[in-house]
Amino acid sequence: MSIDRDTFEKTSEDELEELSVPDQVLGFLAANEDRAFKAREIASQIGVDEGAVSTALSRLKDRDLVEHKATYWAITDDAERLDGYSGYERATALFNQQLGTEDKESWREHAPEEPHPSVEDER
Repeated sequence: MSIDRDTFEKTSEDELEELSVPDQVLGFLAANEDRAFKAREIASQIGVDEGAVSTALSRLKDRDLVEHKATYWAITDDAERLDGYSGYERATALFNQQLGTEDKESWREHAPEEPHPSVEDER
């Protein structure tokens, strides 16, 4: 996975140490916690081989850190479980440093009026 030159220059070597594939997968899913993805979509987004992503997802599922339904994967909503996984904290910190923290209000401003078809109507 590439980084921009500014991040390269301002980040320490320890912080730039490459994240493991499970950490990258978990970090991606955490950044997109309101969505579920197919393994190939995750692989494409993080720039890692699909086989490696599938293996990582299986291992993360064994630790109850991700959920799997049909061909889709999502991060667990068990915050306590995630807090106990040290890679999650490291991945989140690195992604926040590189990309900035999410501003949920900004996301809401650009959200569509209608829910995505995959979201069940809660009304």
